Amino acid sequence: MRCRPDRAFICDEWIQHVIELPVREAIQQDGRIRRWAPISDMDALFLRVILPPDAETVHNAFFDRSFTP
Repeated sequence: MRCRPDRAFICDEWIQHVIELPVREAIQQDGRIRRWAPISDMDALFLRVILPPDAETVHNAFFDRSFTP
């Protein structure tokens, strides 16, 4: 995730916020966990964090422009 220039600026604190205080969570068919939360520093855009089933490692994180709460 950090290798992509469009995602390199995403702060660890933002990712941790989404993991701890999601406004929505969904389980994918492969067991991965999707969590969303607004990031106030980014004008309340919603950050989506993808976690593997262990819910400890971050698989991916990006701003989900199509998410509606």
